[in-house]
Amino acid sequence: MKELTRKFNKGIFLRLAIFDLDNTLLNGDSDYNWSLFLIQHGILNADIHKERNEQFFKDYQSGNLDVYAYCEFQFKTLKDNPRELLDKLRFDYVNKIIKPMITKEAMDLVESHRKESHKLLIITATNSYITKPIADLFGIKDLIGTDLEELNGEFTGKVSGLPSFKEGKITRLNLWLDERGLKFEELEKTFFYSDSMNDIPLLEKVSNPVAANPDEILEKKAIKENWPIIHLR
Repeated sequence: MKELTRKFNKGIFLRLAIFDLDNTLLNGDSDYNWSLFLIQHGILNADIHKERNEQFFKDYQSGNLDVYAYCEFQFKTLKDNPRELLDKLRFDYVNKIIKPMITKEAMDLVESHRKESHKLLIITATNSYITKPIADLFGIKDLIGTDLEELNGEFTGKVSGLPSFKEGKITRLNLWLDERGLKFEELEKTFFYSDSMNDIPLLEKVSNPVAANPDEILEKKAIKENWPIIHLR
C-alpha cells in the first residue's frame, strides 16, 4: 500500500519525456549561434573566436569534443563581461535568433507529450544560462544543462559540477531524479528525442528512444536498432 501511495503521489514523474535542444527542438545550435551573435555585437574578436568556434563545432559533430576545453573557451566570454550586459544580450539573442529556430513540428511534439500529462524535461550540453529562457519558450520548466559557477552574481568562467554531455547526461539525469525521490528504474515509460550521436548512451537507456533530425551516425544506429526516426523541420 505504501508503494502504491508513493507512486500515486509522484504520478506525473512516472512517464518522462526528455528532449535534447540543439538541432532537435531547435532548427540550429544555440551555443554556436550565441558566439556568432556576440561577434556581431563586438563582444568577441571575430578573427580569434570564429575559427576556434568552428573547430569545436566540428569536434562535437564528429563525437570528439573535449567538453571541458570547450566550456573554458565559451565561459570566458561570460566571465569577462558584466552580468547586466550579458542579460540584455541574452534577451535580444533569444528573441531575434532563437525564436525563428522553433518549428511548428517541434512545438507540436512537446504539446503532444504535455497533453498526455508526461513530465517534460530538456537535457542539453549547452550551458543553462543560455538555455533556460529557451526552455521557457516551450513552456518546459525543468532543464538540465551544463551549469556555470557563479560568485557574487557574476560568472567565474568555470563549470559547476558535471557537464551534461554524453554519459554525463545519464549521471545528471539520475541526480535530477534523486533530488525528487525517484530512481530511473521506477519510471514506467521514458522518451528521449535527440539528433546527435553524442546522445546514444541516453538513447540506449530510455524505453522509447527517438532519433529526431539525426546525424549520419545516429541515423545508422536508429535503423539498426529499429528506433523511430522523425524530422522536426
